[in-house]
Amino acid sequence: MIGLTVVAMGTSAPEFAVTIGAVARGQTDLAVGNVVGSNIANTLLILGLAALILPLTVKKQLVRFDVPVMIGLSGVLLLCSLDGAITRLDALLLIVVTLAHTVTTVLLGRRDDASPAEPDAGHAGKLGDGGLANTTREPPTSSDLSSTSVAVPNTVVCLVLMATGIALLVAGASLLVTGAVNIATSLGVSGLIIGLTVVAVGTSLPELATSIIAAIRGERDIAIGNVVGSCIVNIGLVLGVPALFAGRGIPVAAPAIALDIPLMLVAAVALAPVIFTGFTVQRWEGALFVILYAAYVTFLVLDATGHQALTGFTSALVFFALPLVLVTFAATLAYDVKRRAVLRQRG
Repeated sequence: MIGLTVVAMGTSAPEFAVTIGAVARGQTDLAVGNVVGSNIANTLLILGLAALILPLTVKKQLVRFDVPVMIGLSGVLLLCSLDGAITRLDALLLIVVTLAHTVTTVLLGRRDDASPAEPDAGHAGKLGDGGLANTTREPPTSSDLSSTSVAVPNTVVCLVLMATGIALLVAGASLLVTGAVNIATSLGVSGLIIGLTVVAVGTSLPELATSIIAAIRGERDIAIGNVVGSCIVNIGLVLGVPALFAGRGIPVAAPAIALDIPLMLVAAVALAPVIFTGFTVQRWEGALFVILYAAYVTFLVLDATGHQALTGFTSALVFFALPLVLVTFAATLAYDVKRRAVLRQRG
């Protein structure tokens, strides 16, 4: 719950600041590219790197609720942008869906905390005194609470640290917009390309740091919940709120509608079978995600510069790499479904 809500919103603060600043300056391509590029980077690059460090275990709620919401919002964004703009009505729809997801996530988290603890699967087979080991949780004593209060920083201190961190992120994001606009102007490339690459990776650094640190510490729920939650917040709030208050909405460039937003949707859809197979993102799947992101950025750079290698690179992607990835995902999914069927028959 923390990864999907508090951490996701905190690490999405740079995207929000960049989008607000870009819309205020009339750099709408940069705003759209920032959101779409950040979501692609979150799903492929950040989640992939975190999985390379430690395979990420996924809870069933993420598979059954959160990832479908992310896929649905990505699809809604694509449909809303087909007319060339994110209007106020479109923005309102995105915001309502995101807020509904946040409220539902909090309620589900509180319900899980209130439910009796399940026996630890890792200790279920331990015997003691002729029976299974006792897995009942004892209520905390006053000494436990007092030791916890010493170990955990004061709530006010935590709030101050969070506010300071977000303020620094916002300040850095403002400088990032200025630098990105200058880079786009000097190189003669569109703000969309800069938003999809330099700005997207820059504003996704908090998600990268959070997911990698969480993976190193074994907090796998936060590592993957942060990525999924940030993608939902980016679409619903980071893009929705500025579009709601921006007169005629936010225009969406034709290249983004034709390629980048559909790729964002494909990346979200590709995440579903990966986490469904064993409810785990394996290291090889993380490596595959990182390779796909590198291929995407390479294509953007070759296309923006008009490099002569673009045609051959595109052909290799379309006729070799992508079919190979699809076959790999399909084979993995089919194997896992067959394995579960065998386990059910034996059970």
